Amino acid sequence: MSEHAGPFTEGTFTGSPEGIPGSHLPGPFPVGSYAAKLKARLRQFARVQLVGESWGLRRSRARVYFELRDAHGALPCSMWADDFDRLRLEISDGARVVVGGGCDYYPGSASSSPSFTFAVSELRIAGEGDLLAALARLRVKLAAEGLFETQKRLERPLLPRTIGVITGERGKARDDVLAGLARRGWAGRLVWAFAPVQDRHAAPQIAAALRELAAIPEVEVAIVARGGGSLADLFAFCDETLCRTVALLRVPVISSVGHHTDRTLIDDVAAVSCSTPTHAAEAAVPVDVRAARDQLVAHTRRLHGHGRRALLGHAQLLRALSRRPSEHLRRHRGRLHQLVRELRASGRRSLDERRSLGAVHLLVLRRGRERALVSETLTRRRELERLVLALGAHDPRRTLARGYALVEDREGELVTSAEAARGAAELSLRFHDGRVPARVLGSAVQRSRPRPEGASDE
Repeated sequence: MSEHAGPFTEGTFTGSPEGIPGSHLPGPFPVGSYAAKLKARLRQFARVQLVGESWGLRRSRARVYFELRDAHGALPCSMWADDFDRLRLEISDGARVVVGGGCDYYPGSASSSPSFTFAVSELRIAGEGDLLAALARLRVKLAAEGLFETQKRLERPLLPRTIGVITGERGKARDDVLAGLARRGWAGRLVWAFAPVQDRHAAPQIAAALRELAAIPEVEVAIVARGGGSLADLFAFCDETLCRTVALLRVPVISSVGHHTDRTLIDDVAAVSCSTPTHAAEAAVPVDVRAARDQLVAHTRRLHGHGRRALLGHAQLLRALSRRPSEHLRRHRGRLHQLVRELRASGRRSLDERRSLGAVHLLVLRRGRERALVSETLTRRRELERLVLALGAHDPRRTLARGYALVEDREGELVTSAEAARGAAELSLRFHDGRVPARVLGSAVQRSRPRPEGASDE
């Protein structure tokens, strides 16, 4: 083999056609074998990290496809859809990303086209820094352990009597929570737990405050509130220990950290995530107490009015019934007499109808009997006519009329064979219009005629 063949010269291929005359290239090899070895060689390349701009992101049932481009080239990339979804990233065309993975090749078949792709196993937005990358990995880890679901399965009371609130002591979030509860008209008990909401010491103190609130039996729901800020300011609420503490609490936790666009890990772990502290307070008290109280008063008044009207109506009815018992009885007695008269009249009508119906049935039966007799007579007449025709068809005289004859011996017995005819001295041929005597001379039958005197018998 030539040195140009490289690793594709391994193996022996039988049944291959002759190569190109005059070519110094090895082969020919089956294209499937070459594609399989090409796939194996590409997968041996080192797995690396690449950086570029993502374009043309599209999904299939199992994978996510896009192109990674820069000013000097482009590369088709693909990633398993489940791995991509766990990252929870929003990637638009032109976004600068860092991917990690290696080359892969699909050799195709007789009915599908081959394709080359860079199989991506890791991906992050370029420039988001190690902080966001660590946050994405921790989010995937906690989701895989099911910690995002435990709080959401807790039952939240519609009208809690005691609410615990964790926030900064001088922050605006405290006033927003109070404003939200006042809007609901709630007048229960608030248990405040002030803790730092920004720096490296904040997460442990927030977790301790949550555990202390959960230890109070009267606390039915807890609110964690903080205003907006940068990712570094809010990173205390992405602490793994804090998130695990929230997931294991007996009381539902309502988080309100940052603004509408901010998303910390405690938002994913908490039972409810709200965009503002005011909304968090309204979520803690789902029922508008003031409106519910007004509705209750209105329903009570309406019920009282219905009850009074119902009682008055029943009293009037009882009074009317007590004054006219005789009229009631007389009315029912007249009704019974009317029913008796109607029953008698109905009985007479029914009897007359039955008699009339019986007469009709009798007439129908008589006519049916007459039709049956006429039909039977006609049927028997047709049968006799058919039998007459059948007997006429089997009459021997009709056969004789067509040119046939019956051969009988002297005693009138039928002669049915030539041997019997030779044995008979005299025969009689019976035609349709008479008989003719005959004698057998040799093998022929001749009409008998008077013989002249002296003639011999031969």
